[in-house]
Amino acid sequence: MYREEKASGEAALPSIDSIPRATHDEAARQKYVAFLRKFVMADLAQDMRAIYDKAIEPTFRAKNGESPEDARAVRKAMEPNTFYRTWSSLRYNAQEMTWSSVQGEVERALPDLIDAADQAAGQSPAGGTLRLNPDLPIPKAVSALDIHLMPGCFHTEYLEEDVAVGAVYAHGTKVFSGALKMSKNPGKGGVADSIGHYLKLKYPNFKPKRILDLGCTIGSNLLPFHRAFPDAELYGVDVGAPVLRYGHARAESQGIAAHYSQQNAESMDFEDGMFDLVVSSFFFHEIAVPSTKKILKEVNRVLAPGGVTIHMELPPSKAMDPYYNFFLDWDAYHNHEPHYAAFRQQDPVGLMTEAGFSAESSSLIRIPDRGGLSDEDFAAFARGESEAPQHSNFSSYYLFGAGK
Repeated sequence: MYREEKASGEAALPSIDSIPRATHDEAARQKYVAFLRKFVMADLAQDMRAIYDKAIEPTFRAKNGESPEDARAVRKAMEPNTFYRTWSSLRYNAQEMTWSSVQGEVERALPDLIDAADQAAGQSPAGGTLRLNPDLPIPKAVSALDIHLMPGCFHTEYLEEDVAVGAVYAHGTKVFSGALKMSKNPGKGGVADSIGHYLKLKYPNFKPKRILDLGCTIGSNLLPFHRAFPDAELYGVDVGAPVLRYGHARAESQGIAAHYSQQNAESMDFEDGMFDLVVSSFFFHEIAVPSTKKILKEVNRVLAPGGVTIHMELPPSKAMDPYYNFFLDWDAYHNHEPHYAAFRQQDPVGLMTEAGFSAESSSLIRIPDRGGLSDEDFAAFARGESEAPQHSNFSSYYLFGAGK
């Protein structure tokens, strides 16, 4: 049984994140994959844009009398290009390599990972809870494809009380973004930390009692809200049991009481008006638009009067030029995220009003990543004294939402 010892000799919960240990070669491979992704997503992406601007777009314009009007037209023009085809192949393979680079260490550590999750579920020293529903139907949006090309997606269980896909997600996402993050504010940043501190600075009187994260997976964008609002109760829902088990163990080992439950966000068992803040991160583009509309109506139901709902998502198509829309929508065609492009074509404010929120309280904004700015500069942004950088590789986030 894997345990750590407190200074007093008393048994303590292990940090589930620290249990898998990469070998020398695995660690080297992970660094290689991280920098390969950076090379593809930043360096080669700039070269590809230059090829489009200097060759592809002028040729298209000369032939058709106008520039490509949307992402589909750009894609049709780009697909025969050798540079684009090579870039696309490299990006796809780097995505697969992200997950495979951590699978070995997770598989070796799986018995200890399951043991750590069992300990957390049995003891819950921080006071959090874990509610699972083995009879919950897994939505087709999750079960039909391995989203992000991650083997097993968020829900697959290979053993009893399994946490494998939670561990692969936790360690794979570190590889995924590792070389892209250039933090000027160490220990800070990321979606939840940025949103939480933006709300705290922008609305100093807003003090939520309960916060709900939709599609929470392992809680990466739930737990950081504890820093901004330490007195708030944290709740997370997801349809995948393995990621919830992993997330619960993670929270308990960090001493944070978080309440995880296996639910479909289209129909949750929470009381009306239970939450003061409802959030999500990179969630809605992975489900069909009709499901998005159902969930936002459910958000309206569980949100308390005076509460706020805010969702970090990809920028809508109308906010971007045709080429960048083409670049973003690559995931819809090649990364097992078929609803990606359709969601981006929606009007976020329109989605909120259709869900019952007023147009006056609904908005779409862009905020900087807190890790990319000093505390002083981030506070200046919250005061409206500066603008967020353009959307690119975690430098800023698009948020849509509403007040009630």
